[in-house]
Amino acid sequence: MEKPRLTRLTQIVTLLQSKRLLTARELADKFQVSLRTIYRDIRTLESSGIPVVTEEGKGYFLQEGYQLPPIMFSEEEANALITAEQLILKNKDASLVKKYSEAITKIKAVLRYSQKGKADLLSQRIAFRANIEKEQSSNYLIQIQSAITSFHLLELAYLSLENNFTERIIEPFALYSTNENWLLIAYCRLRHEFRVFRLDCIQSMNFLNDTFPPHKMTLEEYFKICQEKYGIPLT
Repeated sequence: MEKPRLTRLTQIVTLLQSKRLLTARELADKFQVSLRTIYRDIRTLESSGIPVVTEEGKGYFLQEGYQLPPIMFSEEEANALITAEQLILKNKDASLVKKYSEAITKIKAVLRYSQKGKADLLSQRIAFRANIEKEQSSNYLIQIQSAITSFHLLELAYLSLENNFTERIIEPFALYSTNENWLLIAYCRLRHEFRVFRLDCIQSMNFLNDTFPPHKMTLEEYFKICQEKYGIPLT
């Protein structure tokens, strides 16, 4: 289904800001529309005062100096963001990969013109040899982050590594990552204690409207309690 035109026009501007050059075919494929639609969109942007420049036989780019919003990154900061992008793309949680990719596109849009080519080059020259098969085993990280910060209850259908299935209501507390997998620390109302849940074991999850009182301890205090209880540091 074709995206609403206003949304597509806005996204075209963002993409043009994030790249040195984009072809009509690349834009058509991105938004799954015809070349004729892209040509019409470009004319609309031009008539609206957006300084789209056409390079005959090559594609489109935005006139140098056109930047929205007016945020500037140093070359070192831009390189750090590109490095982080390659690391995030190897993550096993699909929601994190999707949302970071959307965010980094917006960030690239405000890089200076001279930085865009360097950013594209650097992204081709960095590789993380983790999760080579690009396995994505969970899709809940972003929702859980929101639940942690808004103190919303979550309802889980959970299948443990021992193949035990349970349904639980939990109070999400914190997240940590180990061996490329994400783990959720939460107070479990079924077991009446804090438990650790692997995101790749969550079969389904519902974001409930009910909230819970914030837990008073810090994440560092939680790890200390676990270390004293089990004798094994979790950090």
